[in-house]
Amino acid sequence: MRILLLEDDQKLGDWIASGLREEGHVVDHFADGKDALIAAMGQAFDLLILDRMVPGLDGLTVLKTLRASKNTTPALFLTALGEVDARVEGFEAGGDDYLTKPFAFAELSARVAALGRRRDGGEVRDAEQTVLRFGDLTLDLLSRQCERQGAAIELMAKEFKLLEYFMRRPGRLVTRTMLLEQVWDMSFDPTTSVVETHISRLRAKIDKPFETQLLRTRRGEGYVFGK
Repeated sequence: MRILLLEDDQKLGDWIASGLREEGHVVDHFADGKDALIAAMGQAFDLLILDRMVPGLDGLTVLKTLRASKNTTPALFLTALGEVDARVEGFEAGGDDYLTKPFAFAELSARVAALGRRRDGGEVRDAEQTVLRFGDLTLDLLSRQCERQGAAIELMAKEFKLLEYFMRRPGRLVTRTMLLEQVWDMSFDPTTSVVETHISRLRAKIDKPFETQLLRTRRGEGYVFGK
């Protein structure tokens, strides 16, 4: 994979880049957020590894800017900010994974590999589907477009991933813990409201403007799509 690494600690950045290159990846290392953003806007990368606190633009701002421009490259935050609120902020900005410092390179390598498989469409190939449909709702996994009754629906990165998860499991109960683990790669955390917030936003886009409601809540149990 071609990886963009944003890390202002030169020694740490060189260590990460060297390890990833030994595994066969091509790594472009940046110490300044502005330089990283320019590179990501002008070139194609397979993965972004972003430190939260760097000169110029911080990693969070870099990713928010990319997501606003419809860039869906998988992103891993690598940072000393390990509090729950910081992790949730990272996921809400469009991050796909979050690893706190200090860390073992073996874990970073495993997470990079997992994100690479996700980007390559491992789940899509397994299901042999690139377009998911349920009733009048369509989700195109390649073009990253969503439509209902022919009307385009703009989804943020996490909303898209959340809807894909539901559409692959029509009629099945999906718990909050399942969503935290599979969509946000988080362990159970009773204090975070990230699931409820994103469910509300998703409903406002795919259900509220239409007569038939697809995403329902089972109080005390979880959520069911399409039933």
